[in-house]
Amino acid sequence: MSEAYHSLASKHREIVLIHSTAAILDWDQETNLPRKALNYRAEQLSYLSGRIHQLSTNEEYLDTLEAAEDIGAVDTTQRANLREWRHQFNRSKKLSKGLVERDSKTCSLAKSAWIEARKKSDFSIFAPHFSALLELAKEKSQRWGYEDEAYDALLDNYERGAHTKDIVQVFGEYEPALAELARAAVEKSNISPARDLEGHFPISAQKVLNQEIAESIGFDFDSGRIDTTTHPFCTTLGPHDIRLTTRYDEADFTASLFGVMHEMGHGLYEQGLRASDFGLPSGTAASLGIHESQSLLWEAHVGRSPSFWKHWFPRAQELFPQLLDWSLEEFLQTINRAKYSFIRVDADEVTYDLHIMLRFDIERRLLNNELKVADIPAAWNERFEQLFGMNPPSDAQGCLQDIHWAMGGLGYFPTYTLGNLNASQLFHAATQKEEIQKAFNEANFTPLLDWMKLHIHTHGSVYLPQELMLQASGEKTNANYHLEHLKLRYT
Repeated sequence: MSEAYHSLASKHREIVLIHSTAAILDWDQETNLPRKALNYRAEQLSYLSGRIHQLSTNEEYLDTLEAAEDIGAVDTTQRANLREWRHQFNRSKKLSKGLVERDSKTCSLAKSAWIEARKKSDFSIFAPHFSALLELAKEKSQRWGYEDEAYDALLDNYERGAHTKDIVQVFGEYEPALAELARAAVEKSNISPARDLEGHFPISAQKVLNQEIAESIGFDFDSGRIDTTTHPFCTTLGPHDIRLTTRYDEADFTASLFGVMHEMGHGLYEQGLRASDFGLPSGTAASLGIHESQSLLWEAHVGRSPSFWKHWFPRAQELFPQLLDWSLEEFLQTINRAKYSFIRVDADEVTYDLHIMLRFDIERRLLNNELKVADIPAAWNERFEQLFGMNPPSDAQGCLQDIHWAMGGLGYFPTYTLGNLNASQLFHAATQKEEIQKAFNEANFTPLLDWMKLHIHTHGSVYLPQELMLQASGEKTNANYHLEHLKLRYT
């Protein structure tokens, strides 16, 4: 390791130290912050964002980066770190410190407005805040530059190396087959209706089951915890501090459980990264599409499988006696029921990606100046009816249901569908190993987790997402494996 590379790594670790401190304040805002404390919290986060930007774009940082590049790298990891540091510097340098601070403050205030708007089911409360965020997104995309359309610049924030035209092609091939499959699955579920969960499922018992399951799969609670919030998420506050959150419904214990299994998948990825490389690209997840593959693999491929519930259903019956008159087959039919729904996070596997395609369409139209913010509710409802045959009864059940726009997350949503496709592709690759498939059938998921650690987690951002998928599965991301998975499970 050259002196210049070592100095650059130290500078980046300092930047990540501040970023992780901001993440603590953000986590606190989502879980514990008193309402009247919001404005000052926005000031705190804005200041830290500005400081991060200043440290990562100043002349001293550039001089050190250029010196390290001149000397060169001695191995694959160093080359990848230099590649990512240069990419991050080039993008950061194109934004002013004032823009970064304004963006952070606008997001903090927008999240609070979104909560109120969703509660009152009134998009007009959130609209001015979203208009400000949209203008910031357009300004950032112009400063960053793009090949074909403004969405490219935003997408790169979340999926390194991806282009909108590639997403359009994948979605264009995927949507017709998915829509047909969804109709067949929903029709099948309507012909043979599943039982509904009934009774009271105490939150205390839900917490016990959630923790037991997460711990048994491999989540390290000495390096993480589960808390309660409005919108479930996972965040990393340090190399041994991974926070999962979920929400509870005392009429349906599976809502919190699948929320935990989803966020636990993110957490397992974070815990599987090399702790010694924390603060470096090589110790950072490759992309959100790869990250989502891990959460969706554990939530859907494992958490909704017969193998999983053959082992865990007796324990659920112990904690929730109203399940004692249920058979395992009835329960599996219930949790894997296909049904068109208004709420994305409540959607089943086979209809879920239709929700993402709707959001992708809306975002592209907004960025291309084909849609105004005030017209979002009507545009949303029109596209929703095309995809689902239903008209959302309210803004809360329509365009206000997700927090992502309030977080400034334009360009984020496609990574959910990429995550679904990647999850099925990686699961197929892993279970080609006879010992992994055998262990999976016996509800032993350690070999599957070990495979993910070896082929995905430990590489961090050394490889770009599609390079990583090619190495792990032998193919770049495609919809074939996910469509086959859905057919086997639902039709």
